[in-house]
Amino acid sequence: MNRKEAFFNQINEGYQTKGDYIVLGSGMLDGETIKDAFIKVPLKTLNRHGLIAGATGTGKTKTLQVMAENLSEKGIPSLLMDIKGDLSGLAQPSAGHPKIDERHAAIGLPFEAKKFPIEVLTISEQDGVRLRATVSEFGPVLLSRILGLSEAQSGIVSIIFKYCDDNKLPLLDLNDFRKVLQYATEEGKEEIQSEYGLISTASTGAILRKIVELDQQGGDLFFGERSFEVQDLVRKDDEGRGIISVLRLTDIQDKPQLFSTFMLQLLAEIYATFPEQGDSGKPELVIFIDEAHLIFKEASKALLSQIESIVKLIRSKGIGLFFVTQNPNDVPDDVLGQLGLKVQHALRAFTAKDRKAIKLAAENYPSSEFYDVDEVLTKMGIGEAFISVLNEKGIPTPLACTMLRAPMSRMDILTEKELNDLIKNSRLYYKYNETIDRESAYEILTDKIEKINKKEAVEERKKEIQKAAKPTSRTRSTRMNPILKVVTSATFIRGVLGILKRVI
Repeated sequence: MNRKEAFFNQINEGYQTKGDYIVLGSGMLDGETIKDAFIKVPLKTLNRHGLIAGATGTGKTKTLQVMAENLSEKGIPSLLMDIKGDLSGLAQPSAGHPKIDERHAAIGLPFEAKKFPIEVLTISEQDGVRLRATVSEFGPVLLSRILGLSEAQSGIVSIIFKYCDDNKLPLLDLNDFRKVLQYATEEGKEEIQSEYGLISTASTGAILRKIVELDQQGGDLFFGERSFEVQDLVRKDDEGRGIISVLRLTDIQDKPQLFSTFMLQLLAEIYATFPEQGDSGKPELVIFIDEAHLIFKEASKALLSQIESIVKLIRSKGIGLFFVTQNPNDVPDDVLGQLGLKVQHALRAFTAKDRKAIKLAAENYPSSEFYDVDEVLTKMGIGEAFISVLNEKGIPTPLACTMLRAPMSRMDILTEKELNDLIKNSRLYYKYNETIDRESAYEILTDKIEKINKKEAVEERKKEIQKAAKPTSRTRSTRMNPILKVVTSATFIRGVLGILKRVI
């Protein structure tokens, strides 16, 4: 048996699967694509998470696009972080090209141009279905970790949440939280401290500064109503294809705190609300986090610990997480160790530091008798990558240099008209973009307050009259302070991750 035959047999045996799967491409040996040596990823193992890494321009985004397309055809929804703005093309079929035909002929797969059902989302000022969350849904634990607070400061945040719970004052946006924090050190200082303990003015000042920082990164747009329901990420179209949600983040690279805030809240809420699934035949949802280093950049130890915990636990909910970044070293070791599928595009060795990074990257992959991994890593072309997946028994497959298949959809952005039509034809757009500014949101919430507190209004007015009749009393009720916006009197129940579970 020659070297080529031995390689072909190893690939076909190592990547065999009895269950359903997606095909990423075909194995390569000595620079030649080996036809029909298909690299298969079992759907069953996609909730074991993954990594897509490689230098700029090596094809990471197209690999992400290929995976999202094939998952959609299998009825699996996905969420894509579109940092560079070139994933909207999923909504239109590929224009085709002779080089694409040549690539697929070498792989042994027919090429078919297709468009896919996508939903355009946003957490910033860009057009799209707006994603929001309330401060209450974060809870004191997650909010404290996002802000990087000390233990003493986190305790004060917990007191603020407890006070609002006890007094039926849900926190909707950062203005709500900021106002209650100021109230706790000014007008309501005696009231709150008599029941909940001493609150340091210095600590509240530090918390307020952290809130201002988050506000300046776009927190005022993200925090508020109407809250996005994570179940809307797992929809299918009329043909049974999984809907691909594309989150536009082209203006978010200079706002890493807002990006990590959104991601942690989203993952925490998914973990809290999705039912246990275990190792089922396929994942419920796959999330691709492009430019993943933005999540870990300048993250505190507490925040990293939170991320690591979620990555470890969320797989039981049928959720697969794929981190997309330039170098595997961008991902903390404890997270990297949880990733079962690894797609490593080429790395470039321009400096001694680069060469050292390549050696470290090579150590993340199984050894192979067919490759000198260090050397091949620097010589792979665009659309080629080292791949190792977990088979159905959870065992890593043989390392395979792979010629990846081309995307079936457009490898370019939508025109402005195409994008606007796509957004305006979305059902979710009218569901979540009905409240446009703070003034309209405030009036809606005020209307809710009047309905919820109708029975309490008479008694509250009596108390105000009684207090007004006592000129010596300096205590002022804040129960109906119009600045404190109340939405619901439902009990706040938080899970271990510190977020609010919605009560339907």
